[in-house]
Amino acid sequence: MKEEILAPSQLLLKNFKFEPTFSQAKLFTLMDDFLDNQELDRHVFVLKGYAGTGKTTFISALIKTLPKFGWKSVLLAPTGRASKVMANYSKRQAQTIHRKIYKAKEDSKSGALVFERQKNYHEGTLFIVDEASMINDRREFGRDSLLHDIITYVFEGSGNKLMLIGDEAQLPPVGSDYSPALDADHVAQGYFADVVSHQLTQVVRQKQASGILENATELRNNIDTLTFEIGIKTKEFSDIFRMTGQRIEEGLTYAYDKYGKENTIVITRSNKNAVQYNQFIRNKIYSAEYELQHGDILMAVKNNYTVLEEGSAAGFIANGEFLEVTHMGREEEMHGFRFQHVGMKLVDYPDEPEFETLIMLDTLHSHSPSLTKEENDKLYQSVLKDYFWAKTRKERNDLIKVDQYMNALQVKYAYALTCHKSQGGQWDAVFIDQGYLPNETIDLDFMRWLYTALTRGVKEVFLVNFNGVFFR
Repeated sequence: MKEEILAPSQLLLKNFKFEPTFSQAKLFTLMDDFLDNQELDRHVFVLKGYAGTGKTTFISALIKTLPKFGWKSVLLAPTGRASKVMANYSKRQAQTIHRKIYKAKEDSKSGALVFERQKNYHEGTLFIVDEASMINDRREFGRDSLLHDIITYVFEGSGNKLMLIGDEAQLPPVGSDYSPALDADHVAQGYFADVVSHQLTQVVRQKQASGILENATELRNNIDTLTFEIGIKTKEFSDIFRMTGQRIEEGLTYAYDKYGKENTIVITRSNKNAVQYNQFIRNKIYSAEYELQHGDILMAVKNNYTVLEEGSAAGFIANGEFLEVTHMGREEEMHGFRFQHVGMKLVDYPDEPEFETLIMLDTLHSHSPSLTKEENDKLYQSVLKDYFWAKTRKERNDLIKVDQYMNALQVKYAYALTCHKSQGGQWDAVFIDQGYLPNETIDLDFMRWLYTALTRGVKEVFLVNFNGVFFR
């Protein structure tokens, strides 16, 4: 008997776990032309969607469907935590964009370690990029913007296509007031691409009992219509709670006992507030006796390209990478800064071996995101004096390039983070602190901040120190 030939939309429906919503069914139909059309050289699909509208379920079904139509797939995300989330829901390997498309090389003039885009040898491959709202379009990594490099990389290979997936109501990249990778016109005009765009808006039926999602959806709708109102509902739900600051110790203790410290996070509106929370948590809840101790969860706050061995799955330690302290070595004070030798492991790469490194202790307590320009200059000038004897500038640069103090890992405690630092991640328990809000001013930035923070929560969300006017 002749096997029935199905269109991609029909097989997607078979691989989909649930009865599709109207906007999901429309998405399946759009995939027919997107996957079948071989005439367009730079074919991009921008898929936007509210929290809870089935983006992850769709990606899982799509990955199962693609091989039947001769397509290979590569799963990518902007951060290690986001790629871990993607791997968990798709049951497939996912990598960071940086790990996939860049390679390190030495600059022939300065001797510094720089990153250049790798050659793409993939053909007939759909590149699926999740959390694309985080991707910037300004020069930052490598020679061009991250968006430029991912688009250029994908279409270097023959017959490839690109799918950019995300939620444009989340916080945009730092320094931007919108998410360029989710703006179909921006991608089409800026990169000469043929762009298909679709938005999922209906929250799937089985998730409607979630207070986290119901409140997130209302926020999302208000963001769409520029209605600057917040009316949070908590009383009828068992997964979202209002909490005063007086009960934060009790609440955090409950969450750490139930979910573990790696699955619990506090989200703040400022680095200063995050530092205060981290000190409180370590002192009051964990009774920390030392500045750093076994089991401490840290976050890298600056890219580091020298700590990991070549061939590591992570590639390098990226700004935003989560680390756990496994043991402590000696402390040192050098060049006007404090350092400590430690053993560490990458939280989001559990199969990677532990490694030894030198970390900078000063950044643990700093209210700035990482060392300031002035502090970096101070460190550089002091290290420079150690190599005054070098005969040439190149020799001196080579020595500074591998100097352990210049390459010390800059970290912060990671029990509490700013919302930008939490983006791309999910935690079972999330505590959101409203922070200082002049006259309880609600604007687009605050609503995006709250929406992004709220959608980090998987099982329980606690709203800490929120003004009563925000509740219904």
